[in-house]
Amino acid sequence: MTDDFVKEHLHEKLRAIREVMLWKLDGLGEYDVRRPLTTTGTNLLGLVKHLSLWEARYFGEVFDRPFPEPLPRWDDADRSGADLWTTEHETRADIIGRYRRVAEHSDATITALALDAPGHVPWWPRPDVRLLDVLTHLLNETTRHAGHADILREQLDDSTGTAARYADADPERDAAYWEAHRMTIERAARAAAARDQLATSP
Repeated sequence: MTDDFVKEHLHEKLRAIREVMLWKLDGLGEYDVRRPLTTTGTNLLGLVKHLSLWEARYFGEVFDRPFPEPLPRWDDADRSGADLWTTEHETRADIIGRYRRVAEHSDATITALALDAPGHVPWWPRPDVRLLDVLTHLLNETTRHAGHADILREQLDDSTGTAARYADADPERDAAYWEAHRMTIERAARAAAARDQLATSP
């Protein structure tokens, strides 16, 4: 297996999961793409903003190929967490547009460099890295946030799937099916908890 094959395989996976992230916004209004859906404020558009900023850093300054647009400092304590949500002045088009421009910039870096090309990540404990390290890190990070987006989108309108062509593909699985399925899992969880309580009670 050649380095070129490995790089193209990982790169293709990254391209695909980026599109999943953007698809999770489709069909939702401004409030729903921005609203906090967890205790810590996780929201769909904020995840895309977060990924755009960090991907720009990883495939930009880490390899001395800076993204050509201004980015907030990664070590600015006053802006910590600001990359995970959007203000009312940031438009969806702005966030999505930047993510696509970042992707183009990253793709150029990935294409231009060998997997063992050296880079420097000042915010990592072991800052000297290779392109392979960063590519696998970003693939993992984007996939992780796509999983978050899956759950957020399902909370909003019950949509599931990894792409529009797969979403809700089974017409037999309607709301009644999923409610019965959820109740089966609930009963199993309660039974296991009751059994555990009996086993651990004095």
